[in-house]
Amino acid sequence: MWDDARQLNAASATLAAIAIVFVAIAAVTWLVRRPWFAIREVAIVTPLARASGAHLQSVVRGELVGTFFTLDLDRAQSALSEVPWVRGVALRRQWPHRLEIEVDEHVPLARWNDNGLVDADGSVFVADLNVELPQFVGPDGQSEAMAARYREWAAMLSPLGLTVRTLSLSARGGWRIDAVDANGPLAIELGRDDASGRLARFIAAHDRTLGALARSGRSIEQVDLRYRNGFAVRVPGFRELPKVVRKS
Repeated sequence: MWDDARQLNAASATLAAIAIVFVAIAAVTWLVRRPWFAIREVAIVTPLARASGAHLQSVVRGELVGTFFTLDLDRAQSALSEVPWVRGVALRRQWPHRLEIEVDEHVPLARWNDNGLVDADGSVFVADLNVELPQFVGPDGQSEAMAARYREWAAMLSPLGLTVRTLSLSARGGWRIDAVDANGPLAIELGRDDASGRLARFIAAHDRTLGALARSGRSIEQVDLRYRNGFAVRVPGFRELPKVVRKS
């Protein structure tokens, strides 16, 4: 090989090309890290209903390690996702110095157990909110199912003037609704099986049962739908008459 000028020339050209590539890579690496390409503007491009724009700005600026080319967007996105009310974020570079942030916020639907909130999709999150919301009480992992049931049953009860205040799901799968109307609170025990069907049958019979009692001045505090062919009601202050035992 060392006596073959053609092979030597080819080897030299190959080594030169490799050296040029390494030099070019080093030059590009050096260039993209220069402060000339630093991110100078952070813009939140979606209107915010509850998340703090100042908090988002502060968090993302704390994560701005690198330049326009080297910024770790995944790291910044992960940090922003921890901000209260943020359900998801999308980051986009805009040449030459701008970073745009699109924010998807949680839309609160109900309170969850002791200290959480549930959004319209059934996701649990933690944030401060000083407004009245319905309460969900249930096992972990059931928030999505409870959100779906709440939307269904609240819509079914609304024509009766009943508003769902609390929706409960027991560890054994039993459902309970605590609602309120113009006559006061009403607890509805649905049980585990065919809860929607039971509620539909109760609503169909409401006018000639609870509605009739309400029109006569009677209020009902609880309805138990866990019966195959009917339901039981509890009237406040009602006492069953004692049985009379006749002596022979």
